[in-house]
Amino acid sequence: MSSTPLKEVARFMTAQSLLLTTAESCTAGLIASHLADVPGAGELLESACVTYSPGAKQRRLGVSPDTIARFNLTSEQVAAEMAQGALRSSQANLAVANTGVTDNIDPAIPAGTQCFAWLFSGKDGQPPRLFTETRRFNGARNDIRDQAARHALSRIPFYYAAFKGGDTLSEVATPGPS
Repeated sequence: MSSTPLKEVARFMTAQSLLLTTAESCTAGLIASHLADVPGAGELLESACVTYSPGAKQRRLGVSPDTIARFNLTSEQVAAEMAQGALRSSQANLAVANTGVTDNIDPAIPAGTQCFAWLFSGKDGQPPRLFTETRRFNGARNDIRDQAARHALSRIPFYYAAFKGGDTLSEVATPGPS
């Protein structure tokens, strides 16, 4: 896993009363599946939505066709709208979204490029906070998907700290490997 083992992430989520919903494209449910591997995951995972096609992203999550046209399916902007749509239609207080490519299907986007969004709902007078980042992973198709799912979960404590501390995105986002 990227930096934080899965069981530690689950303990962290429990301690912070975080309930997760996911909006997954490239990872196709692996983020939710990895969390479900931890005993007691029913207290941590509210729902998961897999939306591979542009139409599904639009219908199920409310992603704007203009956002897709302007920024591409593999973009932080699309990941952000996916997270917003997932949180809006759930009882969770955290949404994690992923969209990306594993293969060389788009000459403008290197294989292994993954875009993420973490959206924390506001509580106790605190406004909601959205964090995004792009990373590039190496390996075979399913290795990239697995790395991306594990990365998405491992970053929850990092972005939660920024959410609680009020840091701005530019101060907390770390560039991924290229």
